[in-house]
Amino acid sequence: MSDADDRVKQFTEFRQRMNKRILDEPNQVVRRFFALDTQTYQAGALDVKTKELMGLTASMVLRCDDCISYHVAQCLDAGATREEMFEAFSVGLVVGGSIVIPHLRRAVDFLDRLEQGEAAAPSTHDHG
Repeated sequence: MSDADDRVKQFTEFRQRMNKRILDEPNQVVRRFFALDTQTYQAGALDVKTKELMGLTASMVLRCDDCISYHVAQCLDAGATREEMFEAFSVGLVVGGSIVIPHLRRAVDFLDRLEQGEAAAPSTHDHG
């Protein structure tokens, strides 16, 4: 297993473990925020794919690699094409500027790994 593959596995396992740990706490504010996050990405006036592409763009502008990886996986799961994701990347790059480029590199690397079956995508939207 390469270092990159190991990072993808570690990211997925850590995220799942910590989400469970956090939600096991009896804090209603945290639970409600996580629930709001989940509800936000459900289909409504906008479909799930569009919302995930928006989440991907926002995550790029905010330069959150965990969020970017998560939304890349969710975009694929929602049926977004590589071309659609690159358009979302383009918007993030234009809005965020050149500082987004390192995050774009990692996003494309993660997308490549998902498409090649080297990384496991999260099964549902569960708190970005």
